[in-house]
Amino acid sequence: MEKHPDGFAYQLQGYRDGGLEELASSSFRYVVVDLARDAGNSYFTRAEVSRLRASGKIVLAYFEIGAIESFRPEHAAVAADPARLVLNEWASWPGEHFVRYWEPSWWELAVRPRLDRALAAGFDGAYLDTPLAYEEIDQDLVPGLDRAELGRRMVDLIARIAGHAEAARPGFLVFPQNSPELLAHPGYLDAIDGIGVEELFFLATDRPCTASYCAANLAATREIRDAGKTVLAVDYAVRPDNVAAACRRYREEGFEGYVTVQALDRVGAPCG
Repeated sequence: MEKHPDGFAYQLQGYRDGGLEELASSSFRYVVVDLARDAGNSYFTRAEVSRLRASGKIVLAYFEIGAIESFRPEHAAVAADPARLVLNEWASWPGEHFVRYWEPSWWELAVRPRLDRALAAGFDGAYLDTPLAYEEIDQDLVPGLDRAELGRRMVDLIARIAGHAEAARPGFLVFPQNSPELLAHPGYLDAIDGIGVEELFFLATDRPCTASYCAANLAATREIRDAGKTVLAVDYAVRPDNVAAACRRYREEGFEGYVTVQALDRVGAPCG
């Protein structure tokens, strides 16, 4: 399968000198960065994004669509919304809570403004984190909604994002992260251009992914690949043998791959 040899880079913090020059000087094809250099309201400008794109990169803007972090500038408005948007805390990430992502106010307060900011800044596309909210929400807090319905509502949100972006700028790319099994829902594959998937081969950090869900994730990711979508695969490893093993798997699978640290605070070496 044909794949760019240098895969992609994924950095959400620790930008050198607060900018994107280090990424611009790298050889990666795809780059995923936060909308803001400080994960707050110091947003990357259109000029900065343009310079990164001019270096030959396809640049995707990271933001969440199924959860809200306490440090994000939208948090106060989301927490105060009458729709009671904020649900249970994500145990793996203290201070981050899943939300009622199907509510109109979530779209108006968080998702649409983030998407519009990515469009205005000239990003090539959006990298949408936390679709997995559909399987992590405490169902006691959303009576009457089973996992299948929550999954359908997540796909509806992703499709809405894709439609809004296409109307504003045809060709804008949509890459959800994780939950490849959502492809079972009608409309999912039509809405996306690719998918980002974490920990297909190594869990953070340097632990081989051998549980049954690892095989299920890989099988679903292959289905998405076989449907003609781009796969951005990221694994968390630092041992040279594990890094080499992950890179070999990316080549075998035809994925754009990246091996890095879970903090996503540095630019790692491409697989080559």
